[in-house]
Amino acid sequence: MKIKSADFVMSNSNVAKCPNEPLPEYAFIGRSNVGKSSLINMLTERKGLAKTSGRPGKTQLINHFKINDNWFLVDLPGYGYAKVSKKDKNTFQKYIRHYFLEREQLVCSFVLIDIRHEPQKIDMEFMQWLGENQIPFGIIFTKADKLKPKAIERQVKHYITALLEDMWETAPPHFVTSSSKKMGREEVLGYIEQINGSFFGAKDA
Repeated sequence: MKIKSADFVMSNSNVAKCPNEPLPEYAFIGRSNVGKSSLINMLTERKGLAKTSGRPGKTQLINHFKINDNWFLVDLPGYGYAKVSKKDKNTFQKYIRHYFLEREQLVCSFVLIDIRHEPQKIDMEFMQWLGENQIPFGIIFTKADKLKPKAIERQVKHYITALLEDMWETAPPHFVTSSSKKMGREEVLGYIEQINGSFFGAKDA
């Protein structure tokens, strides 16, 4: 997929106020400091599209970006960040849940995982929640440039094995990426393009 245009549309915390367009949406979410903004900028080849920050929890709203005028990339607040109040954290979690449960345009979400770490309880629980609510998702492993090829393979296998042992009969789609090396870009965009083809094909039928 060639990204011809990538435009910021809006930020808000009310699902009812999200763009009222019948276009497929792809939500990106993960623990704070997982490299989400860098990944979004790498995928769209727009250096400052998503704001990067050294402070975890910077994204605190539902951010919509229209890509190629025919689908939305949705940047969601991270979960598990520590430097916000309990009240704010509960508020964020509430409208994240509302987005996933109420947003009809959502066709796939991507859960971002730092490939350097062992499976984290919060990630596993979040993916289990997505599965229980029948929300399609894929896994994007980030920061693969920090490991050697054999270590990458070992970490991915370890994570997928943990998923299969805990909750799944088959593993969700997964992608290995590095924002600095532009690794995995074509694979992720190709997967989105494939889903878009099915989405628009169904609309035309």
